[in-house]
Amino acid sequence: MTGSDEHVGRARERLTALLVEASTGALGAADAHVAGVYLRSGTPGLLRLATLVGLPGPLFRPWWRLHVDRPFPVADAYRLGTRVVLPNATEMVRRYPQFAAGLPFQFGSVYTPVPGAEPSFGVLTVLLPGTADTVDELPDLDRLCRLAERLGAGLRELVAVEGDAAVAWEGEPVCVRPPVPRPGTARVGRFTWDPVTSAVHADDRLHALLGRAPEDFPGTGAELAVAVTPADADDVLTALHETAAGKPPYTPLRVRAADGAPLLLELWPPPGAADPSLVSGIVVDPGPAAAADGAADLLPEGVFCLDRSGFVRYVNPAAVRLAGRPREELLGRPLAEAMPWLSGPPYDDHWRGALLARGPVHFQVRRGGAAEGDCLALSVHPGPDLVTCTVVPASRIDPPVDLSPAAGPDAPGRSGGPSMTPLYRPIALAIALTDAVTARQVSAVVMQELLPAFGGRRLAIYLLQDRHFYLAWETGFPPGFLAPFDGVGLDARIPGVEALTTGRPLFFESMRRLADTYPGLALDADVGARAFLPLIASGRPVGTCILGFETERSFSSEERTVLMALAGLIAHAMEKARRYDSEAALARGLQQALLPRRLSAHPQVETAGRYLPGTQGMDVGGDWYDVVGAGDGLALVIGDVQGHGVQAAATMGQLRSAVRAFALSDRPPDEVLSGTNRLLIDLDPGQFASCCYLRLDPATGRARIARAGHPPPLLRAPDGCTRVLEIPGGVVLGVAPWARYPVTELELAPDAILALYTDGLVERPGADIDDGIAALGAALAEAGAVSGRRGTRSLTGVADRLTAMARHATDRPDDVALLLATRRPAAADRG
Repeated sequence: MTGSDEHVGRARERLTALLVEASTGALGAADAHVAGVYLRSGTPGLLRLATLVGLPGPLFRPWWRLHVDRPFPVADAYRLGTRVVLPNATEMVRRYPQFAAGLPFQFGSVYTPVPGAEPSFGVLTVLLPGTADTVDELPDLDRLCRLAERLGAGLRELVAVEGDAAVAWEGEPVCVRPPVPRPGTARVGRFTWDPVTSAVHADDRLHALLGRAPEDFPGTGAELAVAVTPADADDVLTALHETAAGKPPYTPLRVRAADGAPLLLELWPPPGAADPSLVSGIVVDPGPAAAADGAADLLPEGVFCLDRSGFVRYVNPAAVRLAGRPREELLGRPLAEAMPWLSGPPYDDHWRGALLARGPVHFQVRRGGAAEGDCLALSVHPGPDLVTCTVVPASRIDPPVDLSPAAGPDAPGRSGGPSMTPLYRPIALAIALTDAVTARQVSAVVMQELLPAFGGRRLAIYLLQDRHFYLAWETGFPPGFLAPFDGVGLDARIPGVEALTTGRPLFFESMRRLADTYPGLALDADVGARAFLPLIASGRPVGTCILGFETERSFSSEERTVLMALAGLIAHAMEKARRYDSEAALARGLQQALLPRRLSAHPQVETAGRYLPGTQGMDVGGDWYDVVGAGDGLALVIGDVQGHGVQAAATMGQLRSAVRAFALSDRPPDEVLSGTNRLLIDLDPGQFASCCYLRLDPATGRARIARAGHPPPLLRAPDGCTRVLEIPGGVVLGVAPWARYPVTELELAPDAILALYTDGLVERPGADIDDGIAALGAALAEAGAVSGRRGTRSLTGVADRLTAMARHATDRPDDVALLLATRRPAAADRG
């Protein structure tokens, strides 16, 4: 390793130490189980997760990278330099519906910017249990601010010594395991309970476990239940009676002692007992202390423990048998490696829910795709330090759960209605909505994704305009039923209007409930259920989404949270569609005004230009071309401004005007690009542009050319040989104020064709751009050989041939610009 590498390594170690110190400190400051730091990266506008404490890193890989312009709380805290506090899931759905759709779990969060740079170095993030929206229940926000300020001071010192690059994070996050209590003496105890006399007999270890002297030990089952877990005594007493009746719990009960310590309670009628009604039980601490003494090994059910970073820390013999692997292949490994059949969708969502919401999660899994007998039922009980999991064969569940392929995440549940628990549905809808740019496209996506996922048969979307509701989309309703509601005002007392004006969703489990709430309201069916979801984007009312179900059904709190998150996604997509319509009209008009209506002409030079807008999203961009009279010759220019939309079109217009001004003053190519570069930096539109500029003397064919990050020109010689002009170039415009652009001289022979183009003509997703340039060169060689009428070449025909494939493509992700030029032979040469 060189001295330079060692120096960089020490700087990275110092940075990592600062980040880990802040993250672990935030755990105690906020009484949280999860903390981390997002830092800016070397890529402009991109934040990367640098450290994560309390969660398995791979399980949250989709959130390792965040763009600062995304509607996420991390991005807002970084970009605005203000703290963002989300005390619960309700507030998260209201303010950040897209973020809530990806993580629809019951948790709160705080995002504190790390000061010291513009706008900031990054964001200190903590996740904590959801609380009521009151100041008293929030964590110590001042302590978090002090931690962020201390981290910022350390980063400033690092920058002063090592430079800005030292605090730019690249690569994967450093995942830190939170402290785990030191193993001590195992706590385990046994007891028996007689349901007839209610007498309890316990061993000394149970006395110690519960902190009771033998003479003070409870004498009845009810007293035992209170002694084991005061908060859940009724559940324990019920379990005792059900076990006596031959229906023991199919997994150990997760309970908490009076001091909050997590315990496992296992109940069963012991085989061969003198009294078959006698209930036996074990109370055990399944943490590291219990594992050290083998206490949990006594349990007949499978028990394994993970730390909050996802590594297996304990496995009892029963879990080893169910896992089908030796214990040494399980301990110390990430869960995804130890038990790969427990990872991947939809199981990853169950793990995320347990780790973020802290509530127990129960689900079934087929181990390794094996036979029906290998279906397992899993219960996940997260704690502050460890996650305890119990696992039993699914055949022990009464009634057994069907895990056949037909009973997938969308199959009907026992309630008779489709399950709405698959939490990956919001993510699927969010992904699908990214390509929808019009209101009709958004509605079509909602119909395709929402109805099949949740079992709905009817959908209507109303949009608000001028304080009236207008129907944007409907499917499944009787023909003409919704027509009377089209155009109603905000004063109408109907559920769709009231849902939007109050901002609260309305759920009706039956049509009778709907009729009772709104007497006289016309109904489209006698049986079914309805959900009216307000569409609100960034606090602005957009409209209402109506979901109709064919049968009566209830809506759980989890289902309502997911549906509200989906409504937020739909609202933002509709708002985006409205902006698209207005911006598209403005940008199209702006671009038409800025592109040249005709090109400057010269008797000895023929030119032809083509422009094709992209077909994805906003259909205008920043590609442009121009031909300008310069002295006694011509200037040819082609450029490409980053991005699409009004801003790109406006920047394009400014650059075209600047280049024309420099060209008309007959400046050399390098000065034209340098001057335009400085102008773009001074304008500071937040964009950059590539450009290729050529100054041609028509009489001699001598050309001088310079380029700024633009694809190289193509030259077709009169004999048909076509080659790429390898011209040295400088960086793109708008990046470096003192960039230099070298000039190359070449000769344009009579009947040769020079082709300038933008990358939209040669670049395709998944393909090498060099292959695209080679293909364009081959097409130019063939098209240039075609003659027009009277034996003269038609340059416009060549331009049409080169853009024909792009013109007819239905999926054109980028704009296309092409500029061709050829010199006509002199009169003496033609004679």
